[in-house]
Amino acid sequence: MADAKVIPFDDDRSRGSGSGNAAQRPARRRGTGSRRTGSAESVPVREVQPLPVRGAAEDDDAATRRATAPHSSEDADAAPNADAGVDGGLERRIAGGLAFLRRRLTGDYEVDDFGYDAELTDQVLMSLLRPVYEKYFRVEVKGVENIPAEGGALIVANHSGTLPLDGLMMQVAVHDHHPADRHLRLLAADLVFVLPVVNELARKLGHTLACAEDAERLLAQGELVGVMPEGFKGIGKPFSERYKLQRFGRGGFVSTALRQGAPIVPCSIVGAEEIYPMIGNAKTLARLLGFPYFPLTPTFPWLGPLGAVPLPTKWTIQFGEPIPTNGYPPEAAEDPMLMFNLTDQVREQIQHTLYKLLVQRRSVFF
Repeated sequence: MADAKVIPFDDDRSRGSGSGNAAQRPARRRGTGSRRTGSAESVPVREVQPLPVRGAAEDDDAATRRATAPHSSEDADAAPNADAGVDGGLERRIAGGLAFLRRRLTGDYEVDDFGYDAELTDQVLMSLLRPVYEKYFRVEVKGVENIPAEGGALIVANHSGTLPLDGLMMQVAVHDHHPADRHLRLLAADLVFVLPVVNELARKLGHTLACAEDAERLLAQGELVGVMPEGFKGIGKPFSERYKLQRFGRGGFVSTALRQGAPIVPCSIVGAEEIYPMIGNAKTLARLLGFPYFPLTPTFPWLGPLGAVPLPTKWTIQFGEPIPTNGYPPEAAEDPMLMFNLTDQVREQIQHTLYKLLVQRRSVFF
């Protein structure tokens, strides 16, 4: 056999830690251990030993050993560390949930003068409404940047849908999409606050009675206030009159905004009209129950509780450009002609936006 060619390995010089040649020590495979760093003075100098070239069979054995070698310590720790991260996040959520329950049971939480519970709203009530908002009605929000980042403002929206789900969806839209994380305080009808359970939940969500005094207090505190001036006339109108705005009352919301100098933000909601197509109204039954109307729809009351499930329509909520009111003198709030003109301006802007959104809509459900 011919003389083998000698190839010096410079790596072996840096790996030596004592006397002796490399042929007497087992070879260390690359990638199977952690790297160590040190100064050049600490490495003893030794003579380079020649290593004979191996045959093909030896190369195959070495490749087999490398393929079956265990992973390094860093690779071995990767999976447990990932599991630890998941477990740590789960532990934090469990700890947060237990702390929340402890505060609820001990009464260690705050509500404002109107009964608004910010912690319960953020952590529980919004979490319950969000799947309906995102998955069921698939709400698309436009123009949320038109809502002021701070200070009081009055959001005026159309009202429809037989049940007031549009107000709740508008509340989620502001809560989840406004860049300043603002919360919307809705003005609700008297009926909301006489119904059991609904009364408590409405207060916790920040709703309050639809009266000028409460609205002015909230605006003076720099809150966002939502109002739907159509009231029961809008929410209880027949399906044949869908997306036709009803009368906006006597303009009380404009007077409230003028007194506080708060801007008015028009809001148009498309999609709510079709969730319960109201084809009839059992007025006698409504009077017996004390309701403003008793709806008859294609599914309710014929299908019982199943008929109360809303149809999964596709919604769009658009916030228009704000209408300023801070340029008017204090006595402007008592000027009936000014209130009429501003009320008509807000109503026309909402109606025009509704028509525009309806033209753009391709389908009620998709």
